[in-house]
Amino acid sequence: MSNNPGENVNSEISKSDGLTDEENKVIFETEKTDDTNNVYIIEETKDTEDSFDFEEPYDNKSEELSRKMKRSNRKGVIFDLIFYALLIFVCIYIIPNYVIQRTVVDGTSMENTLSNGDQLYVEKLSYHFDALKRFDIIVFYPHGRENGDYYVKRIIGLPGETVQIIGSDIYIDGKILKENYGKDPIMDQGRAAEPIKLTEDEYFVLGDNRSVSKDSRSEDVGNVEKDNIGGRVILRIKPISKFGTVD
Repeated sequence: MSNNPGENVNSEISKSDGLTDEENKVIFETEKTDDTNNVYIIEETKDTEDSFDFEEPYDNKSEELSRKMKRSNRKGVIFDLIFYALLIFVCIYIIPNYVIQRTVVDGTSMENTLSNGDQLYVEKLSYHFDALKRFDIIVFYPHGRENGDYYVKRIIGLPGETVQIIGSDIYIDGKILKENYGKDPIMDQGRAAEPIKLTEDEYFVLGDNRSVSKDSRSEDVGNVEKDNIGGRVILRIKPISKFGTVD
């Protein structure tokens, strides 16, 4: 081995030139001095295996799971769209036509119970199940639903009963009806001066303001057929000062 420092350097460098990529080495150069103050270039190597990027093996299960999640998300979006479409349909069409509807009182025929301009909620299920009772307040179409005009009155006579008004008293099946809904005593018996036999789908109605009410005493209104009933009044929403159920 030569004592020439330069030869040592060249020898070390030659060795480093022989390294290949497969050996995964990195060269670090450092300086070292000996007792003669000669400078040596020392090459060090370090394994750099960890610095390489490795391609992950193809995972078929992960991709399949990803596809399933995407399909699930699409189904979720479609389900939400259908749900909200049905909800809007129910709110706009089903509820107003078959469940509950807002109605405005027009006129004074139901005073003192209801006043002109009162806003009411009417439920539309009871009459379908023959659940209407005496003294219920109903909305009905005296000239048929196709006409559109509606009245708000109180049920007095039920299907199958016989109604008659004698003086200011109302008789049901020959017995006087005790009630105090009338604002004033009845002065005009109209067609009810004679006994009126109701069929199995007819009701006899009166307005509470009986001196002005146009109701079943009138030939123009007559008995109210079940098919022409729009619903039963359940709640007054305006004016706010009178908010609540209606008797």
